[in-house]
Amino acid sequence: MSRTAAAAARRRERERLPRYWFANQLLLTLSGRRPVHTLLGHTLPAAYDRLIELAPLAPLRPAGSHAAAPVVRRCDEYRPRQGAIEAFARIACGDRLRALAFRLELGPDARWRCAAFDIGPTA
Repeated sequence: MSRTAAAAARRRERERLPRYWFANQLLLTLSGRRPVHTLLGHTLPAAYDRLIELAPLAPLRPAGSHAAAPVVRRCDEYRPRQGAIEAFARIACGDRLRALAFRLELGPDARWRCAAFDIGPTA
């Protein structure tokens, strides 16, 4: 297997982890590249309400019309108990690095849902 193929396989495996999947979905929504309703079944009510509030502001949209789209550089997690993940992601927005923290909870249907998130100051 070539280095490129191996790197692509590692990236695909990483993207299957709940923390990376949610980090990317939240980033797409909070940067204005995906509508809020795409996360409707993947968030608990309080987190969804917060998304509805923040999404029109697109707080993770990069400044300038020619700036590169923001990307998740790294995402780590802490599991305070079974069925809960507290994750934090480093988001590259142009030449800036932003933080995204979120909590995932495992539902009775064995699906992870975002219970809360924070991106820090939005102004």
